[in-house]
Amino acid sequence: MTEPLTIEDLSAHYGKVQVLEDFSLQIAAGELVSLLGASGCGKTTTLRLIAGFLEPTSGRIRLGDQDLTRLPAHRRNIGLVFQNYALFPHLTVAENVGFGLKQRGIGGAERAARVAAMLERVELTDLASRLPGALSGGQRQRVALARALVIEPPLLMFDEPLSNLDAKLRVGMRAEIRQMQRANGTTSVFVTHDQEEAFSISDRVAIMQAGRIMQFDTPETLYQRPANAFVARFVGFENLIPMRVVAREGESVEAEAEGGARLSLSQAEYGAIPDAFVLGARAEGLLVLPPEAPGLPATLGLRSYLGRAYQYLCATPAGPLTAQGPLGAPQMPAAAARLQPLAAQCCILAPE
Repeated sequence: MTEPLTIEDLSAHYGKVQVLEDFSLQIAAGELVSLLGASGCGKTTTLRLIAGFLEPTSGRIRLGDQDLTRLPAHRRNIGLVFQNYALFPHLTVAENVGFGLKQRGIGGAERAARVAAMLERVELTDLASRLPGALSGGQRQRVALARALVIEPPLLMFDEPLSNLDAKLRVGMRAEIRQMQRANGTTSVFVTHDQEEAFSISDRVAIMQAGRIMQFDTPETLYQRPANAFVARFVGFENLIPMRVVAREGESVEAEAEGGARLSLSQAEYGAIPDAFVLGARAEGLLVLPPEAPGLPATLGLRSYLGRAYQYLCATPAGPLTAQGPLGAPQMPAAAARLQPLAAQCCILAPE
């Protein structure tokens, strides 16, 4: 039976260093949520607190109606998949998968049947009698996944489970994890520093910095509508242009960037635009146009061929920006140009 996970006002310290402060998160039953961020942001600490490996300074952790906050780790009935697999080297594949069932007092016949069924699901039946040392990295990770799933936990947690695999195996394994998680409907927490991995596997993603959640939303919303400049940078908005509104007429807004360059922006396309804001744009969101066109004035620098477009490093009154131009109209370095923002690839952010 799957359960929702609720974290309320959680705080944690390592010695005198505060790692989490008033951290709250609600994960729905059956949902897979990723904690995403750079090293030191608090994502692994959060996982360790949920698992019971660390004790919080304050706050509460609940799985369904059960309060986990002070419950010992071995009584939390959580499935865990680790970065280093954590398999017992002296036990066979089948014995590793069945270890949690044995610890829970599941009898031999039932345990053997459940292990056999799980090995079939992860396509390891033919390797049941092998020791972990005779397996590839991908096979060992499937054993770890099978061991976590076979106990039918209400909560499944993954701690950087794919970081030791090569790129091709990572893509295949994350698809396997997602398919099995959906099939089981198990509430899951996935810790990673890899944005592509988090976005491809998750229902929602919590982007973290310094022990706080900067934005918690679907991958689509995070990618298209970041809530602040930190998230915008994290998801690939290379250009952050501070601007202020100098004139309004209906839905049309005239805004000025540093250096005096002006843009006309439509609130019908961008949404409500405050008097002071930051225009966030990916490189493909700034289109390189001839100097007589509307847009930010620029002098083009280094040109790179991307296959689908040319990308330019540009000097502008608002600072250095990265923009793209069509393949059919390559521009030379030092050429004058205009950079026109494309609303579909840009966003309006609060000032930093």
